[in-house]
Amino acid sequence: MIVGFNHSGFVVKDIEKQIQFYVNVLGLQVIRRFSSGHEASQHTGISNAYRELVFLGKSDENHLLELIQFIEPEITNDGHIPNTYIGAAHICFNVENLRKMYEELCLKGMVFLTEPITRKDDQGGSISICYGHDPEGNWIEFIEKTS
Repeated sequence: MIVGFNHSGFVVKDIEKQIQFYVNVLGLQVIRRFSSGHEASQHTGISNAYRELVFLGKSDENHLLELIQFIEPEITNDGHIPNTYIGAAHICFNVENLRKMYEELCLKGMVFLTEPITRKDDQGGSISICYGHDPEGNWIEFIEKTS
């Protein structure tokens, strides 16, 4: 029986660059970081895997973002697929004052697909949403709900 969420993950090419983005641009914290050798990586189903891993989040939340860089086997290509394809992935953050955050992140060099778009929700409030990319092109969604 599922009792909740634990983490979501992205395989990345440059873990240091990604950590810098998620910590210094988005404001997440490194919760834990470690290397996972061949034996500790057996659950991946990839024989002889060696990985660098970092879990990021906010200290008061349980759901984390995992970034994984495969050292062995080496990453072989970009691997990104259009967001309309089966298997495409993104992460979504709940935020406060999306417009202000959007403007601040633009100044820090984050690339967005659109400015925040606001619409009415089913409960009579409103929801503001926008999508952007991290430095390696992973999709990031931001949502602000107001009542």
